[in-house]
Amino acid sequence: MTEITHWADVMAEEILESGKKHLVATGITPSGHIHIGNMREVVTADAVYRALMDRGADAEIIYVADTYDPLRKVYPFLDESFVSHVGKPISEIPCPCGECTSYAEHFLKPFYKALDRLGIHPKIYRADEMYKQGMYVESIKTALLNRDKIAHILQGHTGKDVTAEWNPFNPICNKCGRLTTTKVTGFDIEAETVNYICSCGDCGTVSMKGGGKLTWRVDWPARWSVLGVTVEPFGKDHASKGGSYDTGKAISEEIYGYKAPYPVVYEWIMLGTKGAMSSSSGVVVSISDMLEVLPPEILRYLIIRTKPEKHIRFDPALPLLNLVDEYEKLSADTDRSGYDKRLKELSHAAGICHTDIPFRHMTTIYQVAHGDLGRVMKIVERSGYSTKNEKCILELAENVGKWLDMYAPDMVKFSVKEEVPVQAAILNNTQRAFLLALSEEIDTAKELSGEDYHSLVYSSRDKSSSLNARMARIMGIDTDELEVRTTEMFKAIYLAVLGQQSGPKAGWFLSSMEKDFLAKRFKEAASYRP
Repeated sequence: MTEITHWADVMAEEILESGKKHLVATGITPSGHIHIGNMREVVTADAVYRALMDRGADAEIIYVADTYDPLRKVYPFLDESFVSHVGKPISEIPCPCGECTSYAEHFLKPFYKALDRLGIHPKIYRADEMYKQGMYVESIKTALLNRDKIAHILQGHTGKDVTAEWNPFNPICNKCGRLTTTKVTGFDIEAETVNYICSCGDCGTVSMKGGGKLTWRVDWPARWSVLGVTVEPFGKDHASKGGSYDTGKAISEEIYGYKAPYPVVYEWIMLGTKGAMSSSSGVVVSISDMLEVLPPEILRYLIIRTKPEKHIRFDPALPLLNLVDEYEKLSADTDRSGYDKRLKELSHAAGICHTDIPFRHMTTIYQVAHGDLGRVMKIVERSGYSTKNEKCILELAENVGKWLDMYAPDMVKFSVKEEVPVQAAILNNTQRAFLLALSEEIDTAKELSGEDYHSLVYSSRDKSSSLNARMARIMGIDTDELEVRTTEMFKAIYLAVLGQQSGPKAGWFLSSMEKDFLAKRFKEAASYRP
């Protein structure tokens, strides 16, 4: 049995107290770009599902796309032509780009690809298909017959009055296609139909089989019993007192006679200092964009390392590099604690490319290669890494290229200059002597690794080193008279190659370039005068 070390394992133990068979459900309304904040729900559900499976449970994970929800408004990413579609189910609205079968499909397609990349493979349900196939018919009948009881539950839990016109079912108008502007005027249980009037002036009859949908606070508990859900994550907004889960639990148990699922409440993912991610407000980093930037394990790790009830602050700029470093250190450490091992297991995305090249090192390689993937492979080989899995290496390189283009701060970016940069003019005599001596060292060496280059720079502290002796000879002084500040030596390297006083980790950086190029460049920079 898996050791209880992670929050998902703790939850799995509690869930298993009610039996071995479980259905973990997750669902999102694809009304806009599905972002990392949305993905917290799916990854959280998958972590609990994996923990249950590890304990021998008969478990399944499903995803329900709420495609029968209405378009609430014209979001910032839509043009004004969508005004005419506000209030219609998003499965019945045209695709924004004209290439998909519907509005909902437009946002679901990249999401499905993201799920696959993250190693999450749920059974997928679409709400519009569920309604049209008649899966909700019995639940609709029960809701209509118990309208007053449901209204009493809603009023008791929310403290808000329920109007006499309120109904748990929203018919879709046969004329305007909206479900937000209709009112129920009657229903026929035997015929399985509902009568309505609409603010557009139409009145008519719709079938309970696809002619409308239950309101959200009734739809959710109805879904639990229809599908047999026993575990479900949801955002803290639904978990508030009088929120959707409170009313859903009461409706599920008192109206549908079904025990409410085990709740897994999660906090929001905050985008830097901009606040919680939201498709409607445009404060998002889409999951599709992020998977072009990061290996999937890093995204899983971002979510799984934090307990669901704690918020996550995510910044795709420089802090993202620190997140990657943290994960890579966890992966490389063979003497890990039980918790770290479990965290690594749950972050792992099966069937995904893996390479031992650190993300941060690839940012150096990619920029030295000027984004040329052929040159990237040559540098990787020169740096001592295996090139057997070229596909994975190039995937990482493309991730890094997108990150540099979309999110990287200027301080991380650099460009190897084709000629000696004019900034080399500010080099002092000691730095020039250092570069000339370093050029001679590189020229006479056979092969130099990143560690070798790093040691060469630091060897200037050692009065007996050959580099130090070369510097003293060039300057015409005794080594005991030579005062060397290592920081000035690093500045000299970056000025000679990049035209700036700082840059990436020197060992990795230098080993990414050809030895002959470095020897020639440092010699030229040592004598450069504008």
